[in-house]
Amino acid sequence: MGPSLAHRIRVEAHAVWLAVRDPRTPLHARLFGLLVAAYALSPIDLIPDFIPVLGLLDDAVLIPLGVWLFEKMVPADQLAEHRAAAEAASHRPVSWAGVVIVVAVWVLAALLIWDLASWYYD
Repeated sequence: MGPSLAHRIRVEAHAVWLAVRDPRTPLHARLFGLLVAAYALSPIDLIPDFIPVLGLLDDAVLIPLGVWLFEKMVPADQLAEHRAAAEAASHRPVSWAGVVIVVAVWVLAALLIWDLASWYYD
C-alpha cells in the first residue's frame, strides 16, 4: 500500500518549502511557492476541517493544485532533488525531548499567568 494522501501532501509541501529556499528557484516561483507552502503548513485553513466534506476538500484540492502549478515553474530535476530530501526528512524520528521541552514551557507560562491573575484579583 502506498503512502497516504496526508503523507504525500506533507512531503510535497516540504519539498516546495525547500525549493523556495533554493537560490536556483526563479523569483516568481519562489513567491508562488511561498504561498503554497505557507497555506499547506499553516494550522489555519481557508475552510476549517470540521466542516463536513468541504473542510477536507480544500486540503485535497487546493494544495495539490498549488503544488502542480509550482511544478510548472521549477526545473523537474531540481524539484525531484527537494522531494527526495523532503521524503527522507519525513522518516526521521520525532524528538520527544523537544516536545517535552515545548510542553513544559507552555505549562510554566500558564502557571505564571494563573499566579499573576490570582494575585491581581485577590
